[in-house]
Amino acid sequence: MERIVICPGSFDPITKGHEEIIRRAASLFDRVIVVVSANPEKNPRFSIEERAELIRRVCAQLPNVEVDQFSGLLVDYVAKSGASAIVKGLRAVSDFDYEFQMALTNKKLMPQAETIFLTSSSDSMYLSSSIVRQIAQFGGDISPFVPACILDTVKQRICTHCEE
Repeated sequence: MERIVICPGSFDPITKGHEEIIRRAASLFDRVIVVVSANPEKNPRFSIEERAELIRRVCAQLPNVEVDQFSGLLVDYVAKSGASAIVKGLRAVSDFDYEFQMALTNKKLMPQAETIFLTSSSDSMYLSSSIVRQIAQFGGDISPFVPACILDTVKQRICTHCEE
């Protein structure tokens, strides 16, 4: 039986921290579906299609990773995909509080789906898309935080004070 896991997020943009969690999930499961969500509570810089394309570029060398997009309840996507688990990356205790609540809610809605938490490495435990956007917006160097293959695209979209 193929072990399928969903790795959901808004990925606006994907960071090296996200990439790390996806790579680790790809080493643990037969198939990883990175699902870009349309979160009505967020105002993304990149469209859902653009975010999916950035992830495809970052994960191009991972043959068991595919990228999709959705809006709605995550458990509905999990059921549709045939996945048995959801992988979530944790950076800090504050992430755990929120993600644990979501995991319990998802378990109540879909008891057969497990949530698996992967902790970030110390290199990326402070990193978030919002931090990357803020640094880029003011022309800071985001190269330590964003995969090289999408760096120029992210800088062009977000940086408002960059030199031409």
